Amino acid sequence: MFKLLLVLGLILISPLAFGHGMSPEDQARMLNANFMEYISLGATHMLTGYDHLLFLFGVMFFLTKFSSIVKFITAFTVGHSITLIFATLLGIKINYFLIDAVIALTVCYKAFDNLNGFKRYLNTNPPSLIWMVFGFGLIHGFGLSTRLQELPLGTEGLVAKILAFNVGVELGQIVALAVMLALLTVWRKRESFTKFAVTSNVSLMVAGLFLLAFQLHGYAHTKYTDDFPMNKDDHFHTHQDMALAIKKSASSSSEVLSNSALTGDASSKDFEHSHDGSNYHSHVDNNAEEEVPAVSVDNSYDERLHTHDGENYHIDSEVISEQEPEPIMEQETYDESAHRHGLGDYHSH
Repeated sequence: MFKLLLVLGLILISPLAFGHGMSPEDQARMLNANFMEYISLGATHMLTGYDHLLFLFGVMFFLTKFSSIVKFITAFTVGHSITLIFATLLGIKINYFLIDAVIALTVCYKAFDNLNGFKRYLNTNPPSLIWMVFGFGLIHGFGLSTRLQELPLGTEGLVAKILAFNVGVELGQIVALAVMLALLTVWRKRESFTKFAVTSNVSLMVAGLFLLAFQLHGYAHTKYTDDFPMNKDDHFHTHQDMALAIKKSASSSSEVLSNSALTGDASSKDFEHSHDGSNYHSHVDNNAEEEVPAVSVDNSYDERLHTHDGENYHIDSEVISEQEPEPIMEQETYDESAHRHGLGDYHSH
């Protein structure tokens, strides 16, 4: 029993157990998706929906007649189809952690029922299973609708998209049920089935309780943000933000190194940098008035840029004289004071 619980625990704490919602990749892919892609998405969602699969496993565990299997699965299918279609059309949704917590309770209920808990611990007969499965189907369908509404569905062809997604869900359910039926059929023929039937359903209940605690924890983080200081900067994406920051830092460093490499400057240790995005320089000496080496590809850097204090760089402005430029004379001995009055001869005072 300990080994089974250990394996189950390892499965549940795997990345799969932390959500089977619509990923950013799914959301981007569905922007211009056709109906076949919605069918594929629905099937994938059901096959990776561990909470749905656990509930179906509980329903199938003691069913031996094919007619009974069809009856209960039909009730579940009708139930989740109703809420999936109408909740999506009407835009009804709640916090997905909360609805998934309720779905986890349905797993616990079916495990308790399989353990004959109503008669053993409550001294009463269990409610009609067919109606309970139908009611739980409504809850599971609400969870499916909440996830589907995470996609950019738009309004054009909305009904067809919902129906296509539902068809995919049913196809995924059929595949999952076929695998479960085959495994249970083979297992029932072995003595270990009777021996481990109780252990299996206890494990099923433990899994449901674990999922319940996990989903309620997630709901508390989204509902009572101020009570979780780590959540103020988006607790769920902290590691993503850290990875993005590291990536940006690496990219920035590569850009500086690339600019240094283009100029053939081997003194990258001086930490060349730019104030305008194109002209790169380094601060060589503190308190030294000398030109700052330019590390520029286009050689348009003004080499008159300098500093007197090692921090504030400037270019001394030139004073433009208002006097007329000196005439260019052919002889260096020309007397600039020579002049004439009227049309007389040139003379000087």
